[in-house]
Amino acid sequence: MRLSLGLLVASVAAGLLSVAAALLAMPAASLQFGLVMLLALLGYVLPDRSVRRVRWAVAAGIGFLAVVAAMRLLWYQEQVDEAGGLTSGQGVAKTAMLAGVQEVIDRERVAALGLTLGVLCLAAGVSASPSHGRRRGVATSILALLLVAWLGLRLAGDFGRHPLLDLLGTVWPALLAAFVTVGALALSGWQADRRWLLPLGLFLLSVAAARAYSDLAAAWSAWWIMTAPPDGAFLQPAVMVGTSTGGFPQVSRAIEAAIALAGAGLVAVGALRSSREADAA
Repeated sequence: MRLSLGLLVASVAAGLLSVAAALLAMPAASLQFGLVMLLALLGYVLPDRSVRRVRWAVAAGIGFLAVVAAMRLLWYQEQVDEAGGLTSGQGVAKTAMLAGVQEVIDRERVAALGLTLGVLCLAAGVSASPSHGRRRGVATSILALLLVAWLGLRLAGDFGRHPLLDLLGTVWPALLAAFVTVGALALSGWQADRRWLLPLGLFLLSVAAARAYSDLAAAWSAWWIMTAPPDGAFLQPAVMVGTSTGGFPQVSRAIEAAIALAGAGLVAVGALRSSREADAA
């Protein structure tokens, strides 16, 4: 019990350090502390034998999120190593810029699939816990519908500016992650713990998933404009194109890290608490 509590405290501390590092513009340290936070959280979930119905699914979900964090750390280190190899020449620079954007797109697609698998496992753990009441389920279902409507409006705006099939062919992993997370949020109300940690965590993960879609759509928009610029658009090599998807609140990396890590932690702790409360009832 003491070891489990110690791991939970270590997880919280690592999460705070990750946010602080992001606030101080130390991305490598932020990613490292984020990975440590998820691994400590995994160590907190696995030994808990009092919630056998949910712990393996929750542990698998946290494990997938940790794998995504490890990949992001590896990608960042590779990016830093390659930063010194700048090339000259207009054609070479444009080719290198296009290749860089395409690499970002491919990596974000892989990360979105990892997030989807993680949330699916977390949702399986949530569904394994007995239902607590209808009022909570109705509340989270309404909130999930509002998020789906908002995401639908965002999609409609993106589709109006870019070819529909091309955009969908690229961003579908992030869209899948967003809708799966919102679906888990709708489900969480029926199994919510008394302190509502589980729905709050899934709401934060839903925001993180929506942000992942926004980033992926923006990266694809940059690539599409550079490869097939519309009439009247002028591009210069080595000049980054601002292609924000619009409408999504612009926040710092520290807030993004706080939302994602807090969401994962609250879901894990909330799922275990919900199962314990159901067994005690």
